[in-house]
Amino acid sequence: MLEHSYRKDLLEAGCDEAGRGCLAGPLFAAAVILPPDYFHPLLNDSKQMTHRQRLEVRQDIIEKAVAWAVAEVSPEEIDQMNILRASFEGMQRAVEKLSVVPEHLLIDGNRFYPRLDIPFRCEVKGDARFMNIAAASVLAKSFRDERMELLDKEFPCYGWAKNKGYPTVDHRKAIAREGLSPHHRLSFNHSAGQLELF
Repeated sequence: MLEHSYRKDLLEAGCDEAGRGCLAGPLFAAAVILPPDYFHPLLNDSKQMTHRQRLEVRQDIIEKAVAWAVAEVSPEEIDQMNILRASFEGMQRAVEKLSVVPEHLLIDGNRFYPRLDIPFRCEVKGDARFMNIAAASVLAKSFRDERMELLDKEFPCYGWAKNKGYPTVDHRKAIAREGLSPHHRLSFNHSAGQLELF
């Protein structure tokens, strides 16, 4: 059973990202402020939900959240700032886009380097413990998946509709065969020599 939030006495935004471990595509991040009585029986860590469940819960979050926002960090920016800082930047961009300014941030992960003057707390595996982080994980993952499906139409050889840019064997083989696309992260290891790891 997920807890609603960490600071129930404050207007708290849960924050999470999707696409950190991908070889291609942008990183997506989301911030969500849920109403105090929010509940959806399917809400969970987005990685534990089916595609259909994520879409159902996403629509419910969009309709009922006090505020929600999604932001992205491009592959070029990821290469410039590194993936860890890109994840922090993505979450902060999402917070900045919220229609309501939160009083506290609940961050999925074990660290956070803020540039926003908002108190925060980090929670490891917070997307499996807190509703507001889980809601952010659903938005970030579902919107990013849709972006990768669109990019797959442009570059079908990499199988992004299926692998969403993650380093699967087929994705690495496609890179070895076709070379890199403009959507690949140049600072990541794309070599087919890494195939034995998968």
